[in-house]
Amino acid sequence: MKASRSSIPVFKLYGENQAWPTPDLLHCESIPKRSSLHHWEIKPHRHADLYQLLYVQRGQALVEVEGRRQDVREASIQVVPPLMVHGFQFSENIQGYVLTLGAPLVAQLEAQLGAPLAVLASAACYPVGRDRHSLNTLFKALMDEYEGSAAARDLLLHSLVNVLVVWISRRGQQNTPPSNRGERNQHLLGHFIKLVERHYQEHPTVESLAHRIGLSSVHLNTLCRELAGQSALQILHQRLMLEAKRGLIYTNISISQLSDNLGFSDPTYFSRFFKRLSGQTPNAFRQSAGHAPPAP
Repeated sequence: MKASRSSIPVFKLYGENQAWPTPDLLHCESIPKRSSLHHWEIKPHRHADLYQLLYVQRGQALVEVEGRRQDVREASIQVVPPLMVHGFQFSENIQGYVLTLGAPLVAQLEAQLGAPLAVLASAACYPVGRDRHSLNTLFKALMDEYEGSAAARDLLLHSLVNVLVVWISRRGQQNTPPSNRGERNQHLLGHFIKLVERHYQEHPTVESLAHRIGLSSVHLNTLCRELAGQSALQILHQRLMLEAKRGLIYTNISISQLSDNLGFSDPTYFSRFFKRLSGQTPNAFRQSAGHAPPAP
């Protein structure tokens, strides 16, 4: 997807030098509709005054923006501002949408918000995580309304775009781009640790926590091993163990009550869990710490 800047075309639409097809200030279509005509590759190009939002639902996309490549393998929204050189390569099973916004429409949105939409001024890729279902519904509604001619079509289209831009803005605030990859990974790990602290007594799955951060469970585990030397599940289990040991050392509550406080459904399961991670039963640990078991 390499091209010299002097030879990079300025497209009117996603992958095409054709005129803007409608009086609308936006355009919506599926990724396969145009990509399939170009052998699943949109070569590097620019847009003079258009913002593009590429929603990859399924499949794989290789996204290149200003010479930087990113392999997108999970549901994500890629923001491409005007004038940035970008190109795409897609797998043949790609599913998703391309939403193109004219600069006047973005200016209207900024006027409504009373502030610049900085999140649309920077190229970024936002994994959708647990919001995948709602975004699927939102983009389908956008496509259906764009292709239709019902009353108040323009109003509803702009309302749906507003919802999408608010989602991107909130995700951008959550994931303020750090200055380098290492800082970003530290930020993500910190987010995970905070979620563990809030929810460890609920025994959440690693997958559910990963989705809340906007990562796959595989990516989260890799990040945890690189920065913390433990898997995500080990970090979660160690937090439970820390609280269990605190309860055994500093309180006289029964094993059954401690098990219940920590969200275990069965004291026997709690005892097996504790022994597997510490090598001792809860009672043996309490005695070795100098605390006798509470009186019955």
